[in-house]
Amino acid sequence: MNLEYTSLLVFITASFLIAVVLLLASYLLAVQQADSEKISAYECGFNPFSDARHKFDVRFYLVGILFIIFDLEVMYLFPWTLTFNKVPFFGYFSMVVFLIVLTLGFVYEWIKGALDWQ
Repeated sequence: MNLEYTSLLVFITASFLIAVVLLLASYLLAVQQADSEKISAYECGFNPFSDARHKFDVRFYLVGILFIIFDLEVMYLFPWTLTFNKVPFFGYFSMVVFLIVLTLGFVYEWIKGALDWQ
């Protein structure tokens, strides 16, 4: 029983040591002088100007929302692929319908021009 815990302790210790070594190496080897470009504020693809409440293009919001929607929908594929052999036909068919709806939504957004930057 102790052998199982010993291997876990070795793994945790090795992981911790690797993390500490990598952090120390990046701190020691990295350039510590910040230039003006690095410390400047970056706001949604625009250089900062005037007031923070200044209006800008809504495409940044749209692309962000679309990314979140499609990212969350694709998240449902991972459990399905892990249990693919054990899923009955109804589970397979419902995921195929889900993927078709996902693809149709993506094509619709593409046709409407939501992904164009011009």
